[in-house]
Amino acid sequence: MSYSSKLKRELSSVIPLARHCDIAEITALTMYIAKFEISEDKIKSIIFSTESHDIAIKYFTLLAKTFNIGNDIVVRKIDSFSKKGTYRLVLEDEGLIKQILLTCKFPEKFKDIRKEYNVGSSIVLRQSCCKRAFVRAAFLAIGSLSDPQKAYHFELSLGSEKEAESLKKIIEALGIEIKFIIRKKNYVLYLKEAEQISEILRLMEAPLALMDFENTRIVKDVRNSVNRKLNCEVANLNKTVVASLKQVEGIELIREKLGLESLPQNLKEVAYLRLEYPEASLKELVERMDGKVGKSGINHRLRKLLEIAQNLMPQST
Repeated sequence: MSYSSKLKRELSSVIPLARHCDIAEITALTMYIAKFEISEDKIKSIIFSTESHDIAIKYFTLLAKTFNIGNDIVVRKIDSFSKKGTYRLVLEDEGLIKQILLTCKFPEKFKDIRKEYNVGSSIVLRQSCCKRAFVRAAFLAIGSLSDPQKAYHFELSLGSEKEAESLKKIIEALGIEIKFIIRKKNYVLYLKEAEQISEILRLMEAPLALMDFENTRIVKDVRNSVNRKLNCEVANLNKTVVASLKQVEGIELIREKLGLESLPQNLKEVAYLRLEYPEASLKELVERMDGKVGKSGINHRLRKLLEIAQNLMPQST
């Protein structure tokens, strides 16, 4: 099961206590999943189809709870080319359809509810809890979340710019700044910051997914920190080795051309020390000299030795 599927299973089990939040979820699921059969500019039926058994049962439960119905609708599984098949709810009762339209504040006559209905300004979502419920149901219908082991990426894919702007407005009213991009024919709202994804999981009331996401995030952060430190140490070690080899080559050239005994005492002392410990760091050389000279002092003497060696090299014409 994918990471998104696990999250959607958890969110499908969340049934709000308040009726107004139930209505917010019904509004989102109806907007983003349902199709409408229209005749003479009137809705004759609402068809809700999904491959997810959990989402189908949630929609049924919300309708039954909100409108006090039971036998009026049936969840049926229809075999299809998909391995999972499709779960379908067909609402044909004129009274029930009218109730849903009035309660969710949908217009009774329209061609495309997703493009024509500005849910961002609807009184259905006047309370923060209703906005959270709407976002939760919207994710069930059009959302996805990448496995945080691989990447931090939360998105909601919509079919028009108007509906993307409406949903963006709702999410930002909850304090989350979500980004927007057009991908092929889809209008995508997305988050890539781990802190923001954690916050939207909290707002959608997905404690299990949030705990798993945070645990993964902590492990990744620690691993990345260790890797950065290790890479830094390796880079510093490489620089030390390269510098040490260059110093040894210079000192060897001085010994060959002038002899190390010709050097001033302070340079001669460091030259012999470097030859004896060619791979030692400056800190280790300081320790070998019992701290008589600091790192800057030893580094200065080694640079002097390199300058002498440079002057002994044949000049190119």
